[in-house]
Amino acid sequence: MPIFVLHFQSMALFLFILIILFVAGNYLLEQLLSTLNRGRLSSIIPPKLIGIYDQEKYARQQNYSLVTSRFDDFTRLFTLILALGMLFLDGFAWVDTIARNISDNDIVISLLFFGILFIGNEILTLPFNIYSTFVIEERFGFNNTTIRTFVLDFIKSLLLTIVLAGSILVLILWLYQLLGNHFWLATWVAVSLFSLIMLLFYSEWIVPLFNKQKSLEEGELRTAIEAFAAKAGFGLKNIFVIDGSKRSTKANAYFTGFGKKKRVVLYDTLIEQLTTKEVVAVLAHEVGHYKKKHVVSSLVLSFMQSFLLLYILSLFLRLPISAEVLGAVKPSFHIGIVVFGLLYQPISIVLELIMNLFSRKHEYEADAFAAQYGLGDALISGLKKISVQALSNLNPHPAYVFVHYSHPTLLQRIERMHEQN
Repeated sequence: MPIFVLHFQSMALFLFILIILFVAGNYLLEQLLSTLNRGRLSSIIPPKLIGIYDQEKYARQQNYSLVTSRFDDFTRLFTLILALGMLFLDGFAWVDTIARNISDNDIVISLLFFGILFIGNEILTLPFNIYSTFVIEERFGFNNTTIRTFVLDFIKSLLLTIVLAGSILVLILWLYQLLGNHFWLATWVAVSLFSLIMLLFYSEWIVPLFNKQKSLEEGELRTAIEAFAAKAGFGLKNIFVIDGSKRSTKANAYFTGFGKKKRVVLYDTLIEQLTTKEVVAVLAHEVGHYKKKHVVSSLVLSFMQSFLLLYILSLFLRLPISAEVLGAVKPSFHIGIVVFGLLYQPISIVLELIMNLFSRKHEYEADAFAAQYGLGDALISGLKKISVQALSNLNPHPAYVFVHYSHPTLLQRIERMHEQN
């Protein structure tokens, strides 16, 4: 056997082993973090949480954390077994063969390949979503989702993903065929433009497919919000209320868009659970993100991340070894994407850590912005109510927070605001 063939095969074997190590290593890391986090659970309220949780509510919160953590462990194990099964049993090569038996057009083959994987994943994970919604969330009094709503959500999400992701994939495949290994820059421009459009129009185009949004009606709350916006020099006309209670009792609020397209969205559950001043404080926090240019900086960071990802992908696709790694018949764009995605995991984890660091810094800054307008105490009391109502874990392990939290913990936010006063 020629030397270059042996080298090619040994390189493919090396990459396959590396992928297995990455998949298994990611599982072990998540399992370790989960175990550390569960180790903080206790029936005794920590001194720093006294006054936030009472004994009965805290016991319920600890039970909720335990149940959800164990469920996550089971889900993670299932995902690991599925991933290893696809790798060791040439599952990706099998799907590739099915796609090639249906069409000989490269774009259609790739669409079929990713379509089969996506639909298969949706079907396999559906029981977990059902159990989480109708057993766990129902048991702890959070679920308001009806079976009809759940089914409609599933169908809408499926169709929306097929249309949007399918359209983007077709464009990327076309650019790859047209430009070869230089496709990545044009793809980056297209993906960045799509992200920008979604930021501006997501709340107008996508959200109404799932929820009803209406302008906040005239009254005490709207008057208080408009008074704050005027004081903060923030032109705000788009204040919407979304029917979050349609699915859950948990409260939320978010800010989206910029320029004339900026809007604040308040969940109806948030308005129900908080006082007027507390809602204004939460909104002030969201406005702080805009005034501090967090929306723009986060968008720029995501552009930089996608730039790096696509550039590395373009380098990887020049190596015709991906098919050998996954046992496929011949090299292809879609097989190369899968191999690259699996090998990219460590870089992805590092980038996520960096993004979370920036995000937590932004949260502190937005809190400080609200406090500047005398809303610090109202924000603290509002965050306490939201956390307790949602049975949030207020005593997570620092390592878990470092890896997974995009927001500081409630106690960290309270301590920082007290330091700044």
